[in-house]
Amino acid sequence: MEHLPTRLWRATAPAIPLLGMTLGLLSGAALASAAPVESNTERRAITHEDIWLMPRVAPAAVSPDGTQAVLPVLQPSYDPQQQSMDLWLVATDGASPPRRITHSHHPEVDPTWSPDGTRIAFSSKRDDDAVPQIYVLDLVRGGEAQRATAISTGARKPVFSPDGSQIAFTSNVHRDARNDEDSQRIAAERKTLDYNVRTYTGFPIRNWDHWLDEDYQAHLFVQTLGETSARDLLAGTELSRQRGFGGRTTLSGHELDAVWAPDGRSLIFIASRNLDRSAYAFVNTDMWQVSSNGGEPRALTGEGTSLNGSWSEPSFSPDGRTLHVLQRIASNYVFNPTQLAMFDWPKATLRATLTLPDQRDVIGVAQPSGQRHVYVLGEDAGHVKLYRGSQAGGEAQLAFEMNAGEYLNLSTATRSRQPVLLANFDAAHSPPQLVRIDLSRGGHRNLTDFSAATLSQLDMAPVEHFWFESRAGRQIHNMLVRPPGFDPTRKYPLLVLMHGGPHTMWRDAFSLRWNYHLLGAPGYVVLLTNYKGSTGFGAEFARAIQSDPLKGPAEEINQAADEAIARYSFIDGERQCAGGASYGGHLANWLQSSTTRYRCLVSHAGLVSLASQWATSDISYPREVGMGGPPWQPGVDWDTQNPIRYAAQWRTPVLLTIGERDFRVPLNNTLEYWSALQRQQVTSKLVVYPEENHWILRGGNSRHFYGEVHQWLERWLLGQGSAASQATPVN
Repeated sequence: MEHLPTRLWRATAPAIPLLGMTLGLLSGAALASAAPVESNTERRAITHEDIWLMPRVAPAAVSPDGTQAVLPVLQPSYDPQQQSMDLWLVATDGASPPRRITHSHHPEVDPTWSPDGTRIAFSSKRDDDAVPQIYVLDLVRGGEAQRATAISTGARKPVFSPDGSQIAFTSNVHRDARNDEDSQRIAAERKTLDYNVRTYTGFPIRNWDHWLDEDYQAHLFVQTLGETSARDLLAGTELSRQRGFGGRTTLSGHELDAVWAPDGRSLIFIASRNLDRSAYAFVNTDMWQVSSNGGEPRALTGEGTSLNGSWSEPSFSPDGRTLHVLQRIASNYVFNPTQLAMFDWPKATLRATLTLPDQRDVIGVAQPSGQRHVYVLGEDAGHVKLYRGSQAGGEAQLAFEMNAGEYLNLSTATRSRQPVLLANFDAAHSPPQLVRIDLSRGGHRNLTDFSAATLSQLDMAPVEHFWFESRAGRQIHNMLVRPPGFDPTRKYPLLVLMHGGPHTMWRDAFSLRWNYHLLGAPGYVVLLTNYKGSTGFGAEFARAIQSDPLKGPAEEINQAADEAIARYSFIDGERQCAGGASYGGHLANWLQSSTTRYRCLVSHAGLVSLASQWATSDISYPREVGMGGPPWQPGVDWDTQNPIRYAAQWRTPVLLTIGERDFRVPLNNTLEYWSALQRQQVTSKLVVYPEENHWILRGGNSRHFYGEVHQWLERWLLGQGSAASQATPVN
């Protein structure tokens, strides 16, 4: 329920000159590796500087003819003022190296192509902009990008109309504003107030790391290029006046996922009308259609229709006859799988749905030009793989097998002569790059390789996979990472790492937040277990955690550690530590309460009281659904698996870390844990980051965090920390 984002790699950082290119065809099998042998002794262990300073690629947008892609690349720095995010042009045939086409101090994001492929629109701040605006860069005429919007509330997510004469975009405006003059007047009036207060009349009030403002909401605008004002398509509508109105919730706010209808007369967008019920019901988003001239939107799904669930990410097929949209099925479970819904257009009637095996989540969709098939991404046992499906619906099939890494962010051309399908690809030993997928032979070819020079110096073995059968009869997937300079004759301590979520999955992925190789760099074997509740193994497996919030997953994690120790002779079973963040932190705190097998624990943003977490987190209703009811409901057990109830038996030394601005797992839970640890005189250390939220995102803070974790592990795994006894369950 904490839902850690797996792509923080793309969310944080700017671009240095191209370091290298790898253009050879790489299949999934070629990228995979069998169990690694001894490491190359000429290479070194990865450092924080390595992971932080490597250029980071964002999702790409493919030109309509498929010959080029535009790609934001972030060149990071420990000083945020020294970062930059510029746009690069990439030839999709790999015949020429990428070239940078913008050089701006402020990030340039959300690039999109004009239908004729001659212009690129993006969002950025330039010159005297107080807020981000939409800029348009003419690739034919050249010159500097020209500002297209001048709205006081800022503009993001540009989308060209089918004829290229207009741009739609999103902006957050006051619910009483009918135009930009109203927005400026309301903002000026607010500045004159001699008080500062937050007032609420309903849920929700916070999101991840910021307080929500009930008076502001995301609106959809359309502006004719060359004109100075934009039309607010939602101003004064009944939909926008509803208390529950809002877009699809993201880390930073709400998005409307807007796309133009093929005829250019209307737009399709995503919005909720029951946000205000989130304290006692699941929130869902519906699909809407609104005229490009404004007016009351028409609901295509949800109340008043026969189509329920939660909808997101609409897109049209190249011929404009099919509307693709992701649908999360409604149920009484916390985890509900996503499928692809296909609507006949312009009738807007549901024709078919496309699912993945065992009801795995459909993550993204693309239909390349000239292709009858639809391609989607889906998680599977540590990977994100490409699946091929029919326009008639049914179950999609694996497009080709892969044994390493993950694909993300599909992007395709709408009118190319040959099918063009791009994606970001990364693996635990290789950061994300832009690749072109080979639909006929399988696998992919790198179009960028910004990190080649750094990677050539590093000793990072590919992850190894193994499975075992849990005592409950489930097949449990695991990944194992060997340390740098690996010597099979040595004995290495074991770091058991637990993922957040719980409805996420450890992937063979390159991460800033929990970089497997950096954590293991001092000489630890890292174990990553996809316990029950994890995604990527089907809906039944993900739902198995319901009403068993901590005990069952923790037992599978402990069993995985036993299995790894038995399988790999180089693991020292007498030296084990465990750690995790968010739900992984919850599990670390439960291990404190249920076993003394670990010499130490690391808990970042972990709950210690189920009821306190329910009451103070920015989301509450899914938590009570997972438990079977609210804390006061008779017959609902909130105590048996509640870590704080076992404080009298706590013994294991623990490092606690927390961001002070975390509203998903608020500071109070960490302080409650800390107070009980101090009361029980358990060896512990508390580290609070005042500027951070649910994750440690600033460069210096991230480096410090990894340093604290390494020092803690060194003390108990490599130093003179007292050895714990064998596993002795408390409950």
